[in-house]
Amino acid sequence: MTLVVNGRFLTQGLTGVQRFAAEVTQAIARTGTPIRLVAPNGTPDRLGDIPVEHVGTRSGQSWEQLDLPRASNPAPLLSLGNTAPLRCGGKRILVIHDAGVFDTPESYSLAFRSWYRFLHRALPRLDAQIVTVSEFSRSRLAVNLRLDASRIAVMPEGGEHILRAPADAAVLAKHGLAPRGYALAVGTRAAHKNLGALGDAAALLGSRGMVLAVAGAVKGNVFAGPGDAQGNAVHMLGRVTDAELRALYENALCLVFPSRYEGFGIPPLEAMWCGCPVLAARAGAVPEVCADAALWFDAEGPATPAAALTRLLDEPGLADSLREAGRARAALYSWDAAARRLLDLIR
Repeated sequence: MTLVVNGRFLTQGLTGVQRFAAEVTQAIARTGTPIRLVAPNGTPDRLGDIPVEHVGTRSGQSWEQLDLPRASNPAPLLSLGNTAPLRCGGKRILVIHDAGVFDTPESYSLAFRSWYRFLHRALPRLDAQIVTVSEFSRSRLAVNLRLDASRIAVMPEGGEHILRAPADAAVLAKHGLAPRGYALAVGTRAAHKNLGALGDAAALLGSRGMVLAVAGAVKGNVFAGPGDAQGNAVHMLGRVTDAELRALYENALCLVFPSRYEGFGIPPLEAMWCGCPVLAARAGAVPEVCADAALWFDAEGPATPAAALTRLLDEPGLADSLREAGRARAALYSWDAAARRLLDLIR
């Protein structure tokens, strides 16, 4: 079969969903499965070794709903980024990463969550095959979409892409960071990422002569609060390249991941691939992914990120044991394995 891949993700900024779509598409191609990567005009001509086929005259949702179905029929259409055409002549496979538009509505605009809720409820009833990325997401989607969980298949994600580019250690000097002299946070402005919970952790780091380094598009004032984490205790790095992120993981004291809702959670897996200890909130799919290879705290509760950091700093050998356990856990996940699982589900 020739599989048509919905390339709308090529028009979007890089977050975990777009990373997933790009990595899975390339991994499918490596299996030898014939694919057509179809995208709107104005997107790159290639994704790695895969040529991009530009079709239609529209953009955004209009392109996906009107131009894409004409270009894909009658071949099966794979959409990897939460949305797909409502009407399509061939088989549709849709990966929905989580039920966040239902469970954490405060993270999304009214228009965004309304459209996504409509699509996610309608597409299974229009015979789209639904796949998600964790048992946690399957359970939450089953509840919110009023589907039997057996109708939602599960595939894994990967994290080894972070090792593809050589580490760019110049990012440390650029931001005044010393090896093992900072804890790393990776996130966005979305409310469920819960970065505001790191105020006390940043204050603790500051009291030990260390800092919290935050990679991603995050406003500095998100850390204001009881811990008075402003000033020298927090270094806002902004967006970083994969090469810079790898260096940050490899030189960090740890990754602190306070998200209270994740369909999978790529940053902890990336950190584990890089030998970086992971401290994470016991929430969403992250415990499912990291199992006993992370040090856990409460997303909202008495066992705080600062308490977990204190234990990491004061307990001899804990950081090394987390590094070892993390590398072993990360080896269970790869994009090639994810692609093989998805192809098995499609067949």
